[in-house]
Amino acid sequence: MHFFSCSSKESRARTKLHAVAAAAAGAAMLAACGGGSDDRGAFPVLFPVPPAAQPETPPPAPAVTAQKACGELNGKTVAGAALTAAMQDAAASVPAYCKVTGTIAPALNFQISLPEAWNGKLYYQGGGGYNGAITPPSVPALGLGYAVVASDSGHQGNALSADFALTDTFAAQLFGSLSVPTVMSTATETLAAAYGALPAKSYFEGCSNGGREALMAVQRSPNLFDGVIARAPAYNWVGFMGAFNRNSRALAAPGGAFSAAKTALLSKHVRDACDGLDGLVDGVVSNQAACTPALADVAALRCAGGTDTGDTCLSDAQLDVVTSWTTQAAFTGSPTFRNAGWNLTGNEDDPGAWRTWLTGDGNVTSALQFLFQDTTVKNYLARDRTVDSLAYTPWDQNQNALYAMAALNDATNADIRPFINSGGKLILWHGGNDSALSARSTVDYYANMRSAIGAATADASTRFYVAPGVNHCAGGPGADTSDLLTALDQWVTKSAAPATLVAEKRDAQGAVLLSRPLCQYPQYPRYTGPANDAEASKLAANYACSS
Repeated sequence: MHFFSCSSKESRARTKLHAVAAAAAGAAMLAACGGGSDDRGAFPVLFPVPPAAQPETPPPAPAVTAQKACGELNGKTVAGAALTAAMQDAAASVPAYCKVTGTIAPALNFQISLPEAWNGKLYYQGGGGYNGAITPPSVPALGLGYAVVASDSGHQGNALSADFALTDTFAAQLFGSLSVPTVMSTATETLAAAYGALPAKSYFEGCSNGGREALMAVQRSPNLFDGVIARAPAYNWVGFMGAFNRNSRALAAPGGAFSAAKTALLSKHVRDACDGLDGLVDGVVSNQAACTPALADVAALRCAGGTDTGDTCLSDAQLDVVTSWTTQAAFTGSPTFRNAGWNLTGNEDDPGAWRTWLTGDGNVTSALQFLFQDTTVKNYLARDRTVDSLAYTPWDQNQNALYAMAALNDATNADIRPFINSGGKLILWHGGNDSALSARSTVDYYANMRSAIGAATADASTRFYVAPGVNHCAGGPGADTSDLLTALDQWVTKSAAPATLVAEKRDAQGAVLLSRPLCQYPQYPRYTGPANDAEASKLAANYACSS
């Protein structure tokens, strides 16, 4: 393909194109070598929520419209992928865009959504769970003029199933780390074919597994993106799957099951002890550092004699579940695989919290933590789908299987200097109420990263935010929507480093219900407004970031 003479900006983009092309070639070589639903369902909590930004100013009038781009790309073969392009009409809040789809052999499906007025930048959105499907394009990113890229990571199936990993080695490699650089190679060439120019800037954002994909790109493909947003990253795959297994075994033990009433009892106890530590009793435990086990004193809920006597107390077996939940899970080996414990947050009402992820309302086999560890044990570790995952403890017995899974899926390398040295900027984000992946685990990664690269380097090129009261990726009583993408773009393009941001909670129609400061960790939003004023408590201006 012919590219006319490049400016320095285009030169850097071309360098990235060469890098992703090399990664794609490596993927092909590996291949040649054999190398939902309702509130309680999996899918709403597995996939990332796009930023809720609206354009501050409209993108410039396009030199190439989405309609013209569709005409240029439909039926074209780019980087070996046959493309299909068709205009999608505007619907509700979704703007019209050109939907470009294709497959990179053998089975890596991707989609590139081209906005009506391209801003010259690329936005890659990560997947969720075990992927297996392409998530719809981010509406706000399209509205801001980004070309939005997504893929199914190289296999098709349920996001709760790792069946592909047992039977398809290459699909497991694509899911682990190869799909993003492989798709980027085709995506950048596709944009060049449509617009006659490479993207000036490329960003990645993902939550959960998408957050892991984000950190995987930072660590293993450091020249691929100018900026990365990793939200609630599932970066320590071996460690948190081991913790899921440990939690599930504790719940399955005699007397360990938690009913909805038991969960409500525990949550109210913690909320009563900790909610007011941030200056306001509002159902959100913002000052989690002060909500210590000693202060929460869950042992005070123990049933007489330790035997379950009803919904007003917790048995010894149920207290063991709380201990498993809140303490670090560490597994033998060098390096040790581990996962930090979860926060006690005092929020039982939201279906994205304890009940969906951990307890299953008394049926552990319906909880998402059980389902994820079960498919992982069967397909990655035991490599036998008939195995009882709760009787199989590979985290203590089968180190070789753990190392193999870590090599594929773990993004635990804290030394991200190659990414930073290429000019990259990283934003980490985690919901404080996350019952899927521990916010404390991301705190651990952040601390390890600062130690590895130095505090000054970290302060210059990374940011970390914890959103109090927010569940996995979104939901919960806290303010779960922040415009991280615009903050990242301003940082990359204008050297305007983000500080305190604004987070909002919106209703289904998009109206703002409340706002809070989104504070840089380890700070939290403390209420400083007038006492007993419900309206004042809804406004971010009445809070201050406090240590």
